[in-house]
Amino acid sequence: MKKIWVGLALTFSYILAVGLFFTNMMMYIKKRTDEEILERETLDGHFIQKDFDELEKLEVTIPSEYGYDVKGYLVAPYENRKFVIICHGVTVNRYNSVKYMNLFLNRGFNVLIYDHRRHGESGGKTTSYGHYEKYDLRSAVHWLKEKYGQDITLGIHGESMGSVTMLLYAGMLEDGADFYVADCPFHSLEDQLLYRLKVDYRLPGFFVMPVARPFLKWRDGYSLRDVSPIAVVDQIKKPLLFIHSKKDAYIPADSSRQLFEKKTGPKKIYFAENGDHAMSFTENRAEYERVLDEFLEEIGLAEKQEAYKEKR
Repeated sequence: MKKIWVGLALTFSYILAVGLFFTNMMMYIKKRTDEEILERETLDGHFIQKDFDELEKLEVTIPSEYGYDVKGYLVAPYENRKFVIICHGVTVNRYNSVKYMNLFLNRGFNVLIYDHRRHGESGGKTTSYGHYEKYDLRSAVHWLKEKYGQDITLGIHGESMGSVTMLLYAGMLEDGADFYVADCPFHSLEDQLLYRLKVDYRLPGFFVMPVARPFLKWRDGYSLRDVSPIAVVDQIKKPLLFIHSKKDAYIPADSSRQLFEKKTGPKKIYFAENGDHAMSFTENRAEYERVLDEFLEEIGLAEKQEAYKEKR
């Protein structure tokens, strides 16, 4: 009998330890500081403090349906009713979006950058890798359309977790933009976690996932199946550009390939030759811009460079 109780105690301790450790890592993933983000973005040539300070920005507060505020900046120098929303990746914040903001400002779009829940200045207690974040993105879309009209031209650009958030929003809630750019998304949260367990900890998934699944549902209210872009990407009918570095060691490029193959309707894919995760633009700037311009031209939203340079 004693051995049975010891075995039960050890089993319970294992389940509790693995469940709490794994879900804590997910829900409360360590974030980078503003200083760390700005240092990296400055070194990569994406951020110039003086230029950013001089940029006319509207501070934006968007109420989340989960009771906290989503904070961001709206940069709107144009009167053309063309907008892009930028969704950043996990551990960073809106400062990471400045490089993409400039990319679209230079193409005649007004831009909204904002902090995802639990990042930057936005509220929210946990990170959910797109599950709860997709509702905040919907709130941002509705805020823009209420302010500037339901008939605005709207694009959404997402990087990493931001691209997953965007795909879940468009595939599960509403196909509410006119085009999308998905930079280095994963196709399935469960598959991505299994991959990271193997690479980072050399652990087979059956040691962890049977415990992690119910703990995540219990602690944060959603299941891993809820964060699966591959399950909903075929519901997105608007044009979608996928971008992924061939050398991405964090989220394999095959994730974008699978998503691209399942996406119906207008679509395009670009595999960058250089750069690791979320570095496709940094390491392939000319090609990144060329592909983006081709995509915008194909969907009828390109603007000649001379024209938008004059506007700025």
